[in-house]
Amino acid sequence: MGFLTHFVRDVEQIVFRNRDQHAIPAMDGAVSPNNRLDALPVVGEPIPGADDVAEGTDSAIYVSGGRQVFRLTGEGYASRSVFAMFEADAGGLAFHPDGRLLVCVAGHGLAAVDAAGRQTWLTNVDNQPLRCLTSVVAAADGTIFLTDGTTAYQSADWCRDLMAKNHLGRLLACGPGLDSPKVLLRGLSYPNGLSIAAGDLWFTEAWNHRVSRATIDGRGIKRPQVVMGNLPGYPARLGPASGGGFWLALFGVRTHLVEFVLREDEYREEMIRTIPPSLWVAPALTTSNHCHEPMQFGSIKALGIEKPWAPPRSYGLIVRIDAQGDPLESMHSRVGGRYHGIMATRDVAQGLVIVAKGSGRVLLAKTGAKG
Repeated sequence: MGFLTHFVRDVEQIVFRNRDQHAIPAMDGAVSPNNRLDALPVVGEPIPGADDVAEGTDSAIYVSGGRQVFRLTGEGYASRSVFAMFEADAGGLAFHPDGRLLVCVAGHGLAAVDAAGRQTWLTNVDNQPLRCLTSVVAAADGTIFLTDGTTAYQSADWCRDLMAKNHLGRLLACGPGLDSPKVLLRGLSYPNGLSIAAGDLWFTEAWNHRVSRATIDGRGIKRPQVVMGNLPGYPARLGPASGGGFWLALFGVRTHLVEFVLREDEYREEMIRTIPPSLWVAPALTTSNHCHEPMQFGSIKALGIEKPWAPPRSYGLIVRIDAQGDPLESMHSRVGGRYHGIMATRDVAQGLVIVAKGSGRVLLAKTGAKG
């Protein structure tokens, strides 16, 4: 492709920037950058690979990390024990109305764990294995809804799926006994989070940067509609907020350099072939400060200080939205911050629990606490 063709294309995308929703929106208003996440206290020691959190009827919270699910109890959730162990990494969590803990296990499928620790499994749907379950939620009638991020990779390879520009995600459902599984939607762009409110199923798509909802119809759904489109980052999971609405976790924010690389197929394919994934021009859950790490088209340091307004490789962000999807407030960990790669939030009895996978930290904010 010649220089003139590149130039004309880029000018068109600037002049008609909203035509295909490519322009990255500014983070302003309720989403204006701040340092609120970095000011929060941490819960205990790091949990490597911390990924999701769920609250049980016993007032404990359950956090997935690595191949384990931990049970955290007591004031400030300071006491910790292992609730369940698996052969691969545990991810999305949710409690079923009957008390079982539903766990998404990378490369294996969905495990339902009862109070005695017994496990039952759902391992494939429509003759395709569940390799990349990202989120799970259960309706009041016991129906279980799941997101399968992609049929091409496991969850640890999410960046490969983004760079491959895949649309291989699925929205699934099954009965309370993990029976009668079925595919509700195909061709999704890495569905990554689920929640239920007022009879609607809400779900995120990371690579399309959007949040959608669909009315639940038995074990199915009606036609979905986009509630939030063209988000400034890559959405992860949704957690119901006290007082209504949701807390939306975004595990990274978009940059112009990454958007450019996703359009340049020859460069992107060469990068995938020749460069280690940790050094790709791509979003990351944490910043390694490796000297070969891409600088995202901007100076990272000035006078030896890492600039919080520099173009980010990794970032921490959660946004509270109302029932119409309008943002109300946000918490950030900017460039140089400590808590990047936010995967999940949960409004619980003691406050708002936030899971930062980049640092393996669980945070607890009194802001947003129930009551």
